[in-house]
This record gives sequence, C-alpha cells and structure tokens, in this order.
Amino acid sequence: MKKLDEIMELMADEMDDFKTAVLELQKLSEQLVKMSIPISTEALEKNLNTFLLKQQAEKEKTDEILQGIDRKLKHARIIPNYLLILLGIFGILAVGSVGYFGYTDKENVEENFEVYQMIMESQIKSYEDYFAAYPEIHDAYCKWLESGYQGL
Repeated sequence: MKKLDEIMELMADEMDDFKTAVLELQKLSEQLVKMSIPISTEALEKNLNTFLLKQQAEKEKTDEILQGIDRKLKHARIIPNYLLILLGIFGILAVGSVGYFGYTDKENVEENFEVYQMIMESQIKSYEDYFAAYPEIHDAYCKWLESGYQGL
C-alpha cells in the first residue's frame, strides 16, 4: 500500500502541476487575444506604394540619362571636328602650294625659253657672220645639207 500511496501522491503533484500549467496557458491565451494583430494589408500597401514611387523616380532618372546618351550618340562623329579643320587647312595649303609651284614653274619655263631663244639668235647671228666671212664654207655646208647628211 505504501507504493500505492506514493503513486497517488505523485499523481496528485502531477495534477497540481498540470492545473497550474493550464491556468498559465489560459492567462497567456487571454493576453494573446488582447494583443492580437489585426490582419490588414494597409501597412503593406503603404510600404509597397512608397517603394513603387521610389522605383518610378529611379526609372525616370535612368530614362533621362539614357536619353542624354542617345542624343550625344546621334551627334557623335567618327572624325572629331579639330581633325576635320586640320585636314581642311592642309588641303588648302596643298592646293595653294601646287598652284604656286605650277605658276612659278611655268614662269621659269617661259624665262628659260626666252633665254634659249636669245642664245639661239646670237648663235645664228654668229653663224651668219661666219658664213658671210667665208662664203665657200657656206656653199659646202649647203651642199652637204642637200645631200642628206651623207658622209658623216
């Protein structure tokens, strides 16, 4: 019987512990009901709306940046302006120098031709003077010319 009393005593202790645990759970349940969070999407919608507004603002900024880049790309050139200007200046200088040297060369040719004519005239005059001084040589020369340069 002693054993039965011990078992009964243990069961009574366990029942008391169980009862206190149930009472404590009831208190916690009541607190939970009082503290219950209402299931509402207002807070989520508010946060989502602010997030979407921020995203929209960021998208507008990136669109502006991309449009600026697009405008710059439309006006971009493969050859920069300063290189085109340099090329134009060199072209003008080349055309000018070709014209100048062509003109001076033509002038030099004309001058040289005039000098050549003067030299030839002076030589012809000296030949005429020589042939006038020696008419027999002039006759031999004329015969030689008529024979077609034979006897060279």
